[in-house]
Amino acid sequence: MTKTDAGNGWHGDELDLDAYLARIGYEGERAPTLEVLRGVQRAHVTSIPFENLDVMLGVPILLDPESVQEKLVRSRRGGYCFEHVVLFAAALERLGFEFTGLMGRVTLGTEKILPATHALLAVTAVDDERLWLCDVGFGKGPLEPVEIADGVEADLDGWRFRMERRDGVFGIDHWWLYQHGEDDWLDRHTFTLTPQHTIDYVVSSHYVATNARSPFVKRPFVQGFSATRHDRLDATTWTTFRPDGSSTERKIDPDELGQVLEEGFGIVVGAEELARLRDGLDSA
Repeated sequence: MTKTDAGNGWHGDELDLDAYLARIGYEGERAPTLEVLRGVQRAHVTSIPFENLDVMLGVPILLDPESVQEKLVRSRRGGYCFEHVVLFAAALERLGFEFTGLMGRVTLGTEKILPATHALLAVTAVDDERLWLCDVGFGKGPLEPVEIADGVEADLDGWRFRMERRDGVFGIDHWWLYQHGEDDWLDRHTFTLTPQHTIDYVVSSHYVATNARSPFVKRPFVQGFSATRHDRLDATTWTTFRPDGSSTERKIDPDELGQVLEEGFGIVVGAEELARLRDGLDSA
């Protein structure tokens, strides 16, 4: 990776960096260092929620810089992985980091081969020679980058992750990210270091948002994350997970949806959109 192709064209020049950093509450230094990378990722994943509400409303998911900024920065909304990653990538490009886009294949313990539909970034810093995985669009951390190195473990405020390398065909390494739960490690997703570009994300995002086999077209799915808790709203089931693996769960009434979205996840939608989402929960 070189300075001239650091982000393969991630539209950093079109990002309102001040507005983005204000949105995530980051007030630190602006330089392509490891400390800044850690700080910006932590601020991003704990400030902008994961949500698929536009998919449920039939609103196209647009990945151009202006659309993503309008939704995730200026409005009290979130997005799914592709939206998060193109926004984060634009910020990294503005800050001077060298990186490339990657595509991950979510596993979550299954042996079934699922499509590669998860956006990731591999990043380097000017003061550190290691390669770092920035996974800002999964909805439940990590709080900070995880080194892409076999056997590395990261304990981030009690949220534990592990990186593992496996041999692939033609000498292509397969990397696996594990997350520790209540009882043991669970493989979260696998990826290779094959570079991806914004157009690759547009194609995969279209599948995720429109294909009948995509889980995101079936029910509302919202997540919020912090150093102390991970909240997940899956249709009408609201689950709160803690770093030690413990969890609590309750069912919400469709009439509660607006309050739960705003107070539990920091998401505000219009009255008409909220009514349509509630109707969808009633029929689920």
